[in-house]
Formats: sequence, structure tokens, C-alpha cells
Amino acid sequence: INTNQSLPQYILMNIFLNIVLKHFFKDALRYLKKHQHLNAPLKNRNQKEVVQGKTKTTYVLLSAPWNVLCYYAEEISVRVPLQAVTTPISIWSEKILEKLHIPNIMAQDVPNLPPDYYTCQFRSNKLERFLGHENKDTFFKTTQRHQILYEILARTPYGSLKRGEVGIGRLVSEHVLTAAFPLHEMPKTPVDPQSLNMRQILHHYWARWACWRKYQPLDHIREYFGEKIALYFAWLGKTEHTFNLYQDIKHVNMFNLAGLLFDNGGTVFFSIFMSLWAVTFLEYWKRTSSILSHRWDCSEFEEIEERPRPEFTALAPMTVRNPVTGAEEPYFPETQRLSRTLTGNMVIILMIAIVLIFLIAIILYRTILSIIIYRSQNGFFIFSAGRIASLTGSMLNLLVILLLSRLYTYLAQILTRWEMHRTQTKYEDAFILKVFIFQFVNFYSSPVYIAFFKGRFVGYPGKYNTLLGIRNEDCGASGCLIELAQELLVIMVGKQVISNIQEFVLPEPGLSPWEANYQLLVCEGLFDEYLEMVLQFGFITIFVAACPLAPLFALINNWVEVRLDAQKFVCEYRRPVVERAQDIGIWLTILKFISYLAVITNAFLIAFTSDFLPRLFYRYTTGSMRGYVNFTLSVAPANYTQSHMTCRYRGLKDDKGQPTQDYYHLLAIRLSFVIIFEHVVLLIGRIIDWMVPDIPEEVEIKVKREHYMAKEALAENQRCFSLGAGSVKPPLLTHKSHRLYR
Repeated sequence: INTNQSLPQYILMNIFLNIVLKHFFKDALRYLKKHQHLNAPLKNRNQKEVVQGKTKTTYVLLSAPWNVLCYYAEEISVRVPLQAVTTPISIWSEKILEKLHIPNIMAQDVPNLPPDYYTCQFRSNKLERFLGHENKDTFFKTTQRHQILYEILARTPYGSLKRGEVGIGRLVSEHVLTAAFPLHEMPKTPVDPQSLNMRQILHHYWARWACWRKYQPLDHIREYFGEKIALYFAWLGKTEHTFNLYQDIKHVNMFNLAGLLFDNGGTVFFSIFMSLWAVTFLEYWKRTSSILSHRWDCSEFEEIEERPRPEFTALAPMTVRNPVTGAEEPYFPETQRLSRTLTGNMVIILMIAIVLIFLIAIILYRTILSIIIYRSQNGFFIFSAGRIASLTGSMLNLLVILLLSRLYTYLAQILTRWEMHRTQTKYEDAFILKVFIFQFVNFYSSPVYIAFFKGRFVGYPGKYNTLLGIRNEDCGASGCLIELAQELLVIMVGKQVISNIQEFVLPEPGLSPWEANYQLLVCEGLFDEYLEMVLQFGFITIFVAACPLAPLFALINNWVEVRLDAQKFVCEYRRPVVERAQDIGIWLTILKFISYLAVITNAFLIAFTSDFLPRLFYRYTTGSMRGYVNFTLSVAPANYTQSHMTCRYRGLKDDKGQPTQDYYHLLAIRLSFVIIFEHVVLLIGRIIDWMVPDIPEEVEIKVKREHYMAKEALAENQRCFSLGAGSVKPPLLTHKSHRLYR
């Protein structure tokens, strides 16, 4: 077991894909025998059987010999070091704080910083050109060995190709094998911080709650978990550091005036601020993403380096030549994929219809519950009937949302796999888009209904509108905005609490490393983590005019989320196989869509749902707010009541139920406000986008410098190889820049 980093070569491979044989032992062994090619690439170095009661678990330790590592490293375009980079470049914020003699409380000195190298794609015939080629035990990094061995396991068929019997992933999903994963680095007793292994460093300097105000060691995260996970934490850290403001609004009085907490003049400016913050945050992230992708050698990953998915390779009916690389690659006809995509869209529409049916059911539930409470003759419950119905309806809606989310995510996985996307990036983008469209409707349909439809189609006394024979519900005395704020808080905070409550399964002491790792939780990927944060981003931008407190809850949740996720990945999850990534994928496009939608939504919320414009209009026309409540109330038709009492209801209508002249004046003001608000905010956003380039100037200079160095290296290599290597192409240099903690 790799405990002291100095074991023989076959253990130093550190590829521990622990295959637990459960139901079909013979089928699993037959699958393993399928890999006996290329001088036995997968060698069974160790096999252990653990018996607990009536259950026997078999652990198989797999590793790969040097020649197989070299073959697949070239096959999957592994990047290896060519020359160490010795030029340090400091961070601009640290320079400013240093000049101002201000201590940087977020900085920390993390030991064993991963070194920077000039790198290029591995070529077996140029092995001697690469740094560290003399030591075969340490030439390939641990994470690269994980990638190579999992590539072999994932692409090998074990049965009929027509039935899709390919790869270890399907065997695990069908319970032929119960798990396949690399082992975590095992803890050791350090003499000093420099002797800590990478997992211990991440635990001490990142995953502990005491590190909540420190920069994340992104280089170390990337070294241990890979670029994809490191990019997620970099993005999550940006949401934590850039979003640290919210508006503290103080008001007197409590409940009937509670709407003033969210419905006041400051809400307009806060909505503008949040809309501009969303645009600025995305621009800031695009710059950071370009720096990290260039620094981690992933800037051309999707266009050139990314290989077809193993399942796609095995199931594609034909091959074509890649126009970029010139290599023969599997191909699936676009017409067939289009037809399958359209079928998947029909399922999305069906599920959205189900969401709307549940929304109508919850609306009817609130109305019926209010009627039952009013007829209960209990004074306390009658006084709070609307509030009780609204709150219980919000909680019931949250339960429905979570149940439908699980069902549709499962369906989306099946549909996306059926669509046969070529690369993992395209597969994930298609899956994310399907789920997000559904979740967008699932999570936001109820708030949208309360914001823009509830109370709009009630009618007036004597002529009330009905839904399925039941009178349409109206907003409470404090208005629809306070009910919208309540709905947002129940859904947003409720989902955050439920998502963060995890059942952590800790390994028992005294177990072997493979047993201890097997008892850890399965890492399901980053989809749920991204989805939670993106939905939260929607809540704090789309509906911020209704609930200015939402950003505060989001900030607290982000502080918790960074450390909670760090602790899960380091301590509670099995170690995932490293995946490379160029950026956060389609999530960035979704965030842009949400930021633009937020501008329009907040404009309509302020104009049509809040009382900000009616109060402003009344003050302008009368000079004071005296009599404003009577201005907002209309008189019911004379034939509505049989007594001489006057019945008043909310609305700007005459005694016949028709809109008054003030209604049309106010409507024109509202529409004008929407147009002005939208154009001003979007114009400022475009100016910010124009002023802040996506790629920093320093990165562009580095790219030009790298191209120059590549030409120099090409000329030098041609002279060097002309004596013996003939026309072998030299490696292409790329540069990895300085460390960065964010």
C-alpha cells in the first residue's frame, strides 16, 4: 500500500481500481480477461477477499506496466513536463496590499506547491526530451495513471456491442461490480509541514472550517483532483468573494407594514446594483477562467485534445476522419441524433406540463384550505387563514419540487445517453441543458405565478372569476410582494438546508486502505453542486426586487458550501478519477441567460407587483401621501350588498367594474419604467462587457511568447533530430504561469 511514497514501481503506479465482485463473479472475471492485450496492460497485483457474515467481498488491485502507460499516454494526449518554469509572477492584489502595508488576512503559506512546467503532449519516440524521463516510477503523475487505467477499463467491450455492453461503468450500474475507483493517499505522521502528502495538505489548509476566510489552494486541488473539480471550486470561490454586499433596510412596525421591508424606493437601486453585479461577476469569472485554463494547459482541450467518449467509440456505427487532427474517429449520423434529440424534447415538454399541473393543484390547495379555515369558527385561525394556507402551500411546493427533480434527472440521463454525443463535454452540456430547462420551470413557476399572475384575475365583487368552480385567489393585505418573498425564502433556504444535510459514512478504524475507501460515499460528480449554485444565482438576481434578504442567505450558504464540499471531497467521498476541462461548460451560458432575464424580471416586479410606482404617482399628483389607501381601493357595485354598507376592494375601477383613467395613466407609467429600467441596466452592462476583455492582456502576451518559444524549439529540435530522428515532429511547448490562490 502506498503509505510512504517510496514503494516499488508496481505499487507506485498508485492505480487502485478496487473492483468489488458481488452478484456475477464469473462475468466480472471474464470482463477483466478482456484486457489481456498489449503485454497484459492490467496486472492483478493483489487480490483480497473480505468475509463479513454471509457477504464475501473481493478486492482486486490493478496496475499497468510501463509500456502500456506510454502507449495510452500518447493515445489520450497526456501532457508531460519539458522544462521547469522559474519565473515567479505575483498576484496584483497582493502587490497593492503590500504597497499599502495592509496585511492580507486571506493569504496562507501552503507547503509543497506543485511545480510549474513547460509542457507538451507525450510522444514515446521523444521520451528523452522530457523532464524526469529517467525515473519511470515518477514520470507520470498519480492522476495521469488514474486516467490511463480508467481509459482502458472504460473503452473495453465485455459482451455484445449492439446491446452496449461496453466499459466498467455499465458493469457497475448493473451491479456486476459494485465499485471501481482509485484510492486516496493514505495518512502518515508528518515531521514537518513539508512532509505532508497532498490529501493531508488539502485537509489542513482547505477542508477545515477554520479556513473559511482563506484563499483556496487551487493548484493543490488541481494536482489531486484534476482540472474539472478545481475549476468548480475556483468558480464557487468567486461567488463567495465577489458577492459580499446586501442592503440592510431598517423599518419600524411588524406585520402589516412588513411589505415595506421589500417594497420601498431603495429596492429599485438595489435591483439595479444586483443586475450590474451579475454582469460584472460573469466578466470577472471569464477572465479568471481564461487565466486558469491557460495555466493548467486546458485552453485547447475541447477543440483539439478531447477524445470521444468510450461508450460513443464502442457504439458508433461508422468512422470518419477528424478535420482537425486527421485521425480516424467514430461517427454517429447527425440526422439520427437530431431525431433522438427531438424525442427527448417531447419528454421535457411532458414533464413541464406535469409541473404546471402540480402548480395548479397547489393553487387549489391554498384556496380550499383558506375556505376550510374560514368556516372553522376559530378566531385565531381565521385571522391567519391566508398566511397559514400560503406557508403550508410553499412547503408542499418545495416537497413536490424535490421529488420531481429526482425523477426527471434520472430520465434526462437515459435520454442524453441515447442521443450518442461524441465527447464528454457535449454529453454533459446536453444533459445539463435538459435538466436546467426542467428545473427552471420546476423551481421558478410558483414564484413567477405569485409575482405576475396571482391577484390579477380575481374580478370584482359581484363578478368574481373562478378556476374549476373555485374563486381565484387574491393576495393578502400586505400585497403579493411579501408572499413572493416568503415563497422565495421557503424554497431557497429550504433547499439549501436539505442539500447540506448529508449522511457521512466514516470508515471504521483498523481497516485496510481498500476497505476504508470502499466505505466512503460515492462521488456522483459536480452536476448537483453546480445546479444548486446556479438556481441560487437565479433566486438572488431574478427575484431580488421581491426579497432583498436573499443575497444575505446566499452569501452565508456559499461560505458553508465551499468548506462543506471541500470536506466531502477530501474526507467523505471516494477519490474520483481525474477529468480535464477547459471551463465550466454550458453553465456559463446559463448564467448569462439568467443575468439578462433578471433585468427584465426585476423591471416588471417593480413596475407591476410592488407599490413603488403607484405611491410615486399618487405623491406626484396630490403632493402628499394622505388618502393613498383610499386611492388604491374601489367601490363595489351598488347591487352587490343588500345593506347600506359600502364594500371596498383593491383596484382602480369605477362602480361598474371598469378601469378608471388613473389605471391607464399608471399603466403607461409602468410600461415606460420597464423600458427605461431595462435599457439603462443593459446599456451599462454592455459597457462593462466592452471595458473588461475576456482574456487579460498579460495572458495574451504569454500566448505570444509561447508561440515564439515554440518556433525556437521547433528549429532547435529539427537540428537536433536531423542526425537521427529523420522527420519526427518536435513537441509543442506551452507555458504554465504562476500560482494563484482564490
